[in-house]
Amino acid sequence: MVHSSATLHLLCGKIAAGKSTLAAELAAAENTILISEDHWLGRLFPAEINTVPDYIRCSARLRAAMEPHIVGLLRLGTSIVLDFPANTIATRNWMRTLFEQAPAAHQLHFLDLPDEVCKARLHDRNQAGTHDFAASDTDFELITSHFVPPQANEGFNIVRHPAASTDAEPEFP
Repeated sequence: MVHSSATLHLLCGKIAAGKSTLAAELAAAENTILISEDHWLGRLFPAEINTVPDYIRCSARLRAAMEPHIVGLLRLGTSIVLDFPANTIATRNWMRTLFEQAPAAHQLHFLDLPDEVCKARLHDRNQAGTHDFAASDTDFELITSHFVPPQANEGFNIVRHPAASTDAEPEFP
């Protein structure tokens, strides 16, 4: 049962699918804040993330530190755009605990783009130097091998964003 007027926005999509761009758009809503994993990881662990295992270790530490803060904000009625990748079942299960503890509404935004589009965007982003982390094609392949698209049976309120559009249609379980 939802008691808070807040919504927790979750983002699922491969590297360079547009999660952070969509996150910024969603965070422009009134009484909504953006919490970006890349921002915090880049500042708290600037020289510690060089491999996927480094990311997993540092990300777990960040999640543990941020969890009570996120739940507290949701309980106060502040909506949150959580720009952390909801790309695995385990990560989504952690995210579920956030809105269930509050309790608050949620939306899982799924940016459903093909690998070719994401890789092209990744190359552009790396060349521009506009992102906290640059991923190689090898990194993309490794990380994408762990990607699990959200399924209706997981019980999330899924909003699918096909192609480059942010005009999404909700898919409720």
